[in-house]
Amino acid sequence: MQQIIYFIRKFRYFLLFIILEIFAFYFTIQHHTYHKSKFVNSANFITGGIYNKVNSINEFFHLKHENQLLIEENTRLKNLLERKLNSPNDKIFLIEDSTKYFQKYNYILGKVINNNFTKRDNYLTLDKGIKNGLKNDLGVINSKGVIGVIKNVSTNYATVLSILNSNSKINVRLKNSNHFGTLVWSGKDSQILQIIDIPRQAILKKGDTIITGGKSAIFPEGILVGVIKDFHFDNNQYQQINVSLFNDMTSLGYIQIVKNLQKEEQYQLEQTTINE
Repeated sequence: MQQIIYFIRKFRYFLLFIILEIFAFYFTIQHHTYHKSKFVNSANFITGGIYNKVNSINEFFHLKHENQLLIEENTRLKNLLERKLNSPNDKIFLIEDSTKYFQKYNYILGKVINNNFTKRDNYLTLDKGIKNGLKNDLGVINSKGVIGVIKNVSTNYATVLSILNSNSKINVRLKNSNHFGTLVWSGKDSQILQIIDIPRQAILKKGDTIITGGKSAIFPEGILVGVIKDFHFDNNQYQQINVSLFNDMTSLGYIQIVKNLQKEEQYQLEQTTINE
């Protein structure tokens, strides 16, 4: 307390000057319209800048929630688009029984809660299971491309055979032609996969886009995979075709499970044909 009194005594004239300046400034603002408007505008500019910074900080901390909402909306729109494309008329039907209107694929939102990518045979774990309508052999994708195929399911969880697995075989094709091949993994680089069984008649170029072929009943045609990084053509055939993935398989979050509503019908017909 004594130090405060000492400070006031020592700087009393300076403090008095500051107080008088504040009063003078206040009365100038109050009695002159021009000065008042300038002050208000300056204050608004400062407070506006502060509010903008605070809002930016709040938006940053809410990005995770907003991102989830966008992914959920994207999943919903994919389902609506699928119904639209396969509906017998131009109306979009918001119904639970989507098979009634010839919808072929249904998309279920999920999240990767465990991701292996350093082994030869890698698996992922999803936070969705049987209670969410999942079963074996459903495709898993995200906005950047193919991720894998569901291997096993429990009540609340599912494991996924990653495309970074020696047993993974995905039907793919060149985007600019109808030449098909099989996407496999050599086990070396998590960002580089290989295509085998491409016919020698196919014309490949570095940078060509690779997409899902649609020949299997797991993935729709046209899902992104990656671009051709390089290839070798020896003995009149393609020896190795390396593909750079669009996806970063080491950083996976929200995903979509693809459910082919007509898969059983297709399998039964194909099996009947084989057994004849």
